[in-house]
Amino acid sequence: MTLAIIIAISAVVALAIILRLALSRGLQISSGSSFSAKIRPLDVEAFRNLINPAEDEYLRCRLPRAKFRVVRRARLRAMAAYVQIAAGNAAVLVRIGEAALASGDPHMHQAARQLVNQALLLRRNTALALAKIYIALAWPTYGLAAIRIADHYDRLSSSAMLLGRLQNPALPVRISSLP
Repeated sequence: MTLAIIIAISAVVALAIILRLALSRGLQISSGSSFSAKIRPLDVEAFRNLINPAEDEYLRCRLPRAKFRVVRRARLRAMAAYVQIAAGNAAVLVRIGEAALASGDPHMHQAARQLVNQALLLRRNTALALAKIYIALAWPTYGLAAIRIADHYDRLSSSAMLLGRLQNPALPVRISSLP
C-alpha cells in the first residue's frame, strides 16, 4: 500500500515538473526579432463557430454516428490549432507587457500589468483546453473543451489594443483577424 502511495505521489510531482517546464519553455521567445512580428492573427469568429455547442448538436443529429466521429475529430484538430495560436500570441503578449512594465507612465504600467495577467491566465487556460481537446479526440462524444478560450482571447485582445494605443497612438494594434 505504501509503495502505491509513493508511486502516485512521484507521478504527480513528475507531471507538475513536466507541465511547469512545458509552460515556461512555451513562454520563451527568441529575442532576435520584433515581438509584434511574432503575433499570428486569429479568426475569433471561425473559432467560435468551431466551439459552438449548437453546431455540434446539429452535426450529431444530421450525420451517421461514424461520420460524426470523423467530422468531430477534424473539428477538434482545428480547434487545437486555434488554441495553440492563442497560446503563442499570449506568450508574445506576456513579453510585450513585461517590456512595457519598465515604463514610468502609471497608465501604461497599469495597462501592461493587466495585459500580462490576462496573457498568463490565457496561457494556463489554453494548456487545460488542449488537454481536454486531446481527451475529446480519443472520445469524440466528450463535451466541448475550449468554450471559454475565445472570451479570454477577446479580453486579451482588448488589453493589447489599450497598451498599444498608450505606447503609440498612431499605430493600430490587432491580434484578431477581421471577419
